[in-house]
Amino acid sequence: MRARRVLLAALGLVLLVAGCGDDQPAERQPGAATPIVPASPSVQPDPAPSPTRTSRPKPRLRPEPTALPAGLRRTTGVRRVALTFDDGPDPTWTPKVLDQLRAGRVKATFCLVGTEVRQHPELVRRIVREGHQLCNHSWRHDFELGRRPVAEIRADLVRTNQAIRAAVPDAKVPFYRQPGGRWTPEVVAVAKQLGMRSLHWSVDPQDWAKPKAPVLEKRVLGGVRPGAIVLMHDGGGDRSRTLAACPRVIADLNRRFGIAPPR
Repeated sequence: MRARRVLLAALGLVLLVAGCGDDQPAERQPGAATPIVPASPSVQPDPAPSPTRTSRPKPRLRPEPTALPAGLRRTTGVRRVALTFDDGPDPTWTPKVLDQLRAGRVKATFCLVGTEVRQHPELVRRIVREGHQLCNHSWRHDFELGRRPVAEIRADLVRTNQAIRAAVPDAKVPFYRQPGGRWTPEVVAVAKQLGMRSLHWSVDPQDWAKPKAPVLEKRVLGGVRPGAIVLMHDGGGDRSRTLAACPRVIADLNRRFGIAPPR
């Protein structure tokens, strides 16, 4: 009887131990497969914003003046008239204009664009060598230069003069001419600070529009008065019609008034 009770107690103990083993978590059972627990979605931090290049806003242009400012040279101040040639030096037209001036034994003023000076310094040397006058006509023929910040105006004019003097180290540049005649008090003041007078004109035959040579001749010869400053071009495009008009213009003006650069 006692043996039977011992057997039953032992059997109960075995059943109790087995039951406790079934209650263990699966991942802790030796040899059991590790359960796959779905991973919770990880929160990714927002990517750092890529650096962006910011540019300074361009300064606003000053309003365009409604009238020409004071301080412009519009006549020679004497009876003789002046011939001025803008937008060069040009390798095609400037040498031919120089040939005609030499044939007429007169001197003119050449208003030089800095970018052209840099490309054709030999023409600047010829202009000076043959006794003609130089004029700064801005670095890249910027019509709006006079409306820009004063520092930009100064840098432009200084750069152009430096290019001229790189071609001719001791060159004198007594005048500045604003492209398009779009003068402002600021550009006149800067030119003066740099030792240049502002050279305008009194006769504009509009040769930039390429009228025929007889039309150009009529406009110049009919518009000239003593002391006139005549605007023409030896650069900036086809100047064949200006060149065709030059012989008569030079001869007539020299006979009636004399031709010499402004002083």
